[in-house]
Amino acid sequence: MPMPITELEKLILTGLPGAKVNIEDLRGDGDHYAAHIEFKGFEGLSRVKQHQMVYATLKGKMGGELHALALQTSVPEEQ
Repeated sequence: MPMPITELEKLILTGLPGAKVNIEDLRGDGDHYAAHIEFKGFEGLSRVKQHQMVYATLKGKMGGELHALALQTSVPEEQ
């Protein structure tokens, strides 16, 4: 069963409070998403560690309900 964008966003925001999340359904099937996540907690971490933090928020749903997730992660720019 596909995962709705709202559920994916909720999982990420619960695991990374204060993050700015933008998700796009790449195929319209609820199975293939692209997400850009901006989170202050990524500061000083490698891209791999940032992505691991995001995958940890998904609580094992990757490869099951969620087939593909293309990630872009960043730290908010200071203003």
